[in-house]
Amino acid sequence: MTWLRALKETTRSGLTVERKRLEPLIAIRGAAGLAIIIGVSLTLFGPAVAASSAFGAFQAAIATFQRSWRPRPELALASGTSLAVSTFLGYLTGSHTLLFLALLALWTFLSGLSWAAGPTIGIIASSNVAIMLVTVTLPGSIAAAAGHAAMMVVGGAVQAALVVLFPVRRWGAHRDALADALAAEADYARRLRHDPHADFDPEPLMAARDAATITPRQARTRPAELHGARGLAERIRPVLASLADPAVGVPEEGEERDRVREILAAAGAILDAAARAIRKGEPLKIPPAAVATLQSPDTGALLTGPAQRAAKRLAALLRDVVETAGKPPDKAAALTATTEPGATPATEPGATPATEPGATPATEPGATPSPTSTPTSTPTPLLRPTFPALLPAALRAMRTELRRRHESPVTRHAIRVTAVAAAGYLLGTWLPLGHGYWAPMASVMIMRPDFSQTYSRAVARFGGTLVGVALATGLVQLASPGTGLSAALAVLCAGMMYLLMRTGQVAAQACVAAYVVFLLGMGGEQWTQTVPERVVLTLLGGILAMIAYAVYPAWETPRLRNRLADWLVADGRYSAAVVSRYADPGGSSCPDVRGALLAARDARIAWQEAAARAKHEPVRHRGLSRASAGDAEDALAQLGRVAMLMEAHLPDRDATPVPAADRLAKALRKSTEDGAKAVRERRVPKWEAVRKALDEWDGDGVPDRVVRRGAGLLLTTLDELSDALDTAPPPMLVDGSETGTPPGETAPPTMAAPPTEGPPPTEAAQNKSGPQDPEQGPAAR
Repeated sequence: MTWLRALKETTRSGLTVERKRLEPLIAIRGAAGLAIIIGVSLTLFGPAVAASSAFGAFQAAIATFQRSWRPRPELALASGTSLAVSTFLGYLTGSHTLLFLALLALWTFLSGLSWAAGPTIGIIASSNVAIMLVTVTLPGSIAAAAGHAAMMVVGGAVQAALVVLFPVRRWGAHRDALADALAAEADYARRLRHDPHADFDPEPLMAARDAATITPRQARTRPAELHGARGLAERIRPVLASLADPAVGVPEEGEERDRVREILAAAGAILDAAARAIRKGEPLKIPPAAVATLQSPDTGALLTGPAQRAAKRLAALLRDVVETAGKPPDKAAALTATTEPGATPATEPGATPATEPGATPATEPGATPSPTSTPTSTPTPLLRPTFPALLPAALRAMRTELRRRHESPVTRHAIRVTAVAAAGYLLGTWLPLGHGYWAPMASVMIMRPDFSQTYSRAVARFGGTLVGVALATGLVQLASPGTGLSAALAVLCAGMMYLLMRTGQVAAQACVAAYVVFLLGMGGEQWTQTVPERVVLTLLGGILAMIAYAVYPAWETPRLRNRLADWLVADGRYSAAVVSRYADPGGSSCPDVRGALLAARDARIAWQEAAARAKHEPVRHRGLSRASAGDAEDALAQLGRVAMLMEAHLPDRDATPVPAADRLAKALRKSTEDGAKAVRERRVPKWEAVRKALDEWDGDGVPDRVVRRGAGLLLTTLDELSDALDTAPPPMLVDGSETGTPPGETAPPTMAAPPTEGPPPTEAAQNKSGPQDPEQGPAAR
């Protein structure tokens, strides 16, 4: 992408106002907290203290809007307290330019590094530095500075108290995350009816897992319907895929496929109903047609082998979802008409417990769960560290980024924002405009670790400032508001900002600009003293931020190969962990399948985020074009999907081992690690070790076709990855045509496979992209 196009895209993004679900009650609560603190401060201390305390309450309310699963009162208290400390230290050094500049550089560098601990902490730290530049100018003495800082803490405490006293949709975000995961599963089930190889984005499941990680205090009050349903959703997804996929299930056409489509439709309806019940906190209403489909006696006669096992397991999991979402167990039992007597998800082959890695089950040590056990026995939740315990982890993350030096985007961001803040402060002080802090304040609020956000926020900041100050100035000229009316208008602008915060940066910045005009007017400053300087210095700060990123960038495009290699290693370890379970069904010497799956998901999300950032960068691809990146992403997604299909049919602990699976698992692990190294070095990875392991497959002890066919599909997806990364043009013959398989000849097979069960693949199946079973092999190159 050229620079001109990149600038157009970021400008359009910055000026876009999106339609989002508004939360007026939360906005009113935040504005009420701000009004309380301004009113008390005006009555007891005067306009200057009121302005400082207003900034504290304003920033604390913004912190409660951040996308964090932590309790909102903690965020409000942390924001108000950190702003108070910054303001007091800033005032102590404010009379000495060099000393204050050193403090500003240190504070800004730490705020830039704090992005290593997560975006919530990074946003709060950056906002505190920006607001500190304004608040240090308000006190007139050390005692006054201490008073201002104390009132900022009070402002954060007031917002925290309002969150506790007037909760709006308590657990609402957690309900939404879990409901979104179940709704995504429902949509996946419906798409599988028409496309057995439909892709599934694991992001909703990862968000639900993140939401399920709670503090010990939250664990004591979490609603019952939020216990266990996420683990069930995790286990339903591979069962849905294995039931629909013709490689391990039923043929693509026929009575068996029709029954599978009916079961998938019923599963989608039940999952949608459970999602609605959890989102709204209402009793679950099961669709009668879906229950009738799962109760049909024809299912056991039509489906056999892996498909029958998947259907039974799906019915048992759906029953548990219904019970968890609030349906009485006696009514939920109707969903298990197709399950074997006494079978539960815990006793099905390959089922994994609902507890998280490292969590202690709810049953006593050594106890055996009864055949009728259900999720009513709550597993130990995932626990999030408290704020005091979070500090060491944040420091470790920051230290890790520092050790990477210029290779780390976070470290480069910290260096950029420090240099720009210092330069902006010096320029603002040198220019004969007054209020020189506007330039560094705008820069700190604009800058982010990636290119697109920095440039789009710069455009939105300047555009929003123009709109906001124009409206506020016009209103001031018309009404000439006094102290009380200015305070009321400032609260109104803050409430509008809270309401429109998630619709886009330009709308929020317009409200912030008007808020600052009215707040400073409450303190006695005329609009003629603030508005012109604000516009000019905001433009200066935005230009400095954009120039800094262009001069010292942190491009994501050159690192795409590393992200792809990390995803390949993670997928390889997940696939090897699954295959190892067939070699050792007891799992005594096998890697943790669950941990490998979560690592693979993290690597996939990291790749997708990096690819999305790189898409808007004005940088050449340097060996990995968009087409190659897209094909490689599809191949790795299919690699994880095939491993997931095999995971859905993991054998019982007492099943017959498959010795050949052990050799394949070792080959997968070693080959993907070597392949990742080749990807980083811009070479095409080779899979000879995997191919050799498949050639030596003896087939002894294979209980059914799932493991061998899945093993062949793993190699197929790896070959597709190599094809995606092989961008060299093929050699040409004398007549100018490309070399390939001569007409009338067939490409030699790349691997052997045992005869498959069931009817041969249909013509539609053969025309689909990607083979449906190992016999079809990759296309000859």
